[in-house]
Amino acid sequence: EGNLKKMVQGVEVQDGYLLDRNPADGSLIRKVKMSTSEEIEAAVKKAKAAQLGWALTPLEKRIDMLKKCCANLKEKSDELAEMITSEMGKVNSEAIDEVQGAVDKDRFLDLIKQANLPEKVTESDSDTEAIIVREPLGVVAVLAPWNFPADEILLLALPALAAGNAVIVKPSEVVPLTGAMVVDSLIRGLPEGVAQLLQGDGSVGAALTKSDIQMVAMTGSSATGKRIMSNAADNLKRLVLELGGKDPMVVFADADLDKAAEDAVTFSLYNCGQVCCSIERIYVEKSIKSKFEEKCVGFAKAWKAGKGTEEDSKIGPMVSSMQKDIVSKHVDDASQKGARKLFSGEAPSEGNFYPATVLTDITKDMLIATEETFGPVVCISEFDGSESEAVRLSNDTEYGLSASVYTQDLEKGTRVAALVKAGQVGVNSWPLGIAPAKCPWIGTKGSGFGYHSGMDGWRQFSVPKSIISPTKLPDSKLWMNY
Repeated sequence: EGNLKKMVQGVEVQDGYLLDRNPADGSLIRKVKMSTSEEIEAAVKKAKAAQLGWALTPLEKRIDMLKKCCANLKEKSDELAEMITSEMGKVNSEAIDEVQGAVDKDRFLDLIKQANLPEKVTESDSDTEAIIVREPLGVVAVLAPWNFPADEILLLALPALAAGNAVIVKPSEVVPLTGAMVVDSLIRGLPEGVAQLLQGDGSVGAALTKSDIQMVAMTGSSATGKRIMSNAADNLKRLVLELGGKDPMVVFADADLDKAAEDAVTFSLYNCGQVCCSIERIYVEKSIKSKFEEKCVGFAKAWKAGKGTEEDSKIGPMVSSMQKDIVSKHVDDASQKGARKLFSGEAPSEGNFYPATVLTDITKDMLIATEETFGPVVCISEFDGSESEAVRLSNDTEYGLSASVYTQDLEKGTRVAALVKAGQVGVNSWPLGIAPAKCPWIGTKGSGFGYHSGMDGWRQFSVPKSIISPTKLPDSKLWMNY
């Protein structure tokens, strides 16, 4: 019927509408109208006009208004969690956790306020004084992913708005209704035009990134990130791009094996393995490999695949049949090249389900060793136990998002962590799970450009401006507008 085509993750587009489907059973949730080129142009024009007044709103007031936006969203927590499960398949317990993190942003916003405060600078041998203020960039496009469809919008939009920018959000075409719910809370709580929503496939995102805006903040694939960089080149748009990963975990013989094995399974399978910083490569010291494998299988047996609405499900459906096919291809290729399948759980035959799987004897010639799998697979290899080999193997990738090192010798752990080329490295931990709020989230190498979160990351959404005088400057309320 009509002009039907498939886009990212197999999302169907028909006569200017996204066909939003449930990945558990393929049922149609709703048809969502895509934004037209005229609507994109109008949104940018409206944002530019609204941003001027928003930038003059005192920082403290901007922060208070954003807190109220999150409070408004909190009132719809249950509905939002249900929508996440319906659109991208996440099990309900994980969807609830995501929503709780998304709406509980008061401390997050207080820290963003600190990152944007003016700073007075003096010289001990001179009367010269300067005030360093933060100036907004203008209009920021936020291109959000489907795997954390609520929280990722706010991780990028809130610091952009707090800095005095206007934002235009385009959610992933996989999760348009979740994105709309989040952005609606911003639209209702802010001056008209300061926050806006566009819907559509990659063509809408491309048009937005090429338009007369000043910054693009995006979480997604490395391939998409490269296209955005190309689109941004003509007028030197600023960029924050969090991209893909192939994150390693190193387990030395002196590690707490129960803790290491449980974390290896949990953070390989969490969100059906559909996390940019999922553990995708596990290097285990040879002498403990068999024992570690046994423990991993034991933990993996608890990860039942099923609909996200079923209470005993720990793995929901994959977001699409395309993503499921990638995982199947990687596992089949590994098996054909000598990997052993230690465990494969049960999964429903209907829908985009893939069972919890544990593979061992992974080698570099296998697709699953080098390409981003993004699925519920625990991948084990062995190494000789030396620090140098642990570092070499960890860094043997085009990516550099996060990594983990497990050992009870903390000096050894920190030595290895310091040499691994990744934006964040956990010692006896998965870094995303316990990172303090002030830590930036950084992708090195092919995993990113720019960075977000933490004091450094929040400041990416503004530029410093120095106001310099040969004599003492007044303590003006003007500085608090910044």
